[in-house]
Amino acid sequence: MSRHLPADHSKGDERTIGGYAAVHARPAAFDGRDGCSYSVELMTDRTGESTRPWGAFLLFVQWKRMGEQGVSGHLESEFLAWGDDREAALTALGVMDVDEVQRRLDTLILARAEAARAAAAWDDEAELA
Repeated sequence: MSRHLPADHSKGDERTIGGYAAVHARPAAFDGRDGCSYSVELMTDRTGESTRPWGAFLLFVQWKRMGEQGVSGHLESEFLAWGDDREAALTALGVMDVDEVQRRLDTLILARAEAARAAAAWDDEAELA
C-alpha cells in the first residue's frame, strides 16, 4: 500500500530531476505527448571511454493505460551526463531541470512514433514487391 509523504524541501531543489526525487522521496512522473503516463529513473552505465568512464541517462517507464496496473514499455535517452564514477555521473544528470526532462521525453516519444511509421511503410512496400 502506498502512502503520501509530505515534501521535504530541505533535501534539494524540486525544479531539478535529482532534487525532485529527493524532496518527494519518489521518482518524478510525467504525462507524455502520446497520452501515456511515465515515471523516470536516473541510470548509469560504463561508457567504455577512458576520459568519460561513466555515463548517465534517463529511463522512462511507460505505465499501462487500461486494465491491471503495470508497465507497458520504456524509453531511454542517450548519455546526457558523465563522470569518473557512477555517483559523479548521477550527480551531473541530477541537476537537469524537470522541464528539460519533459522535453526529452516528448522528443523520445516523437522519435518512437516516427520509427513505427517508417517500419509500417517499409512493411507495406515489402508486401507490394
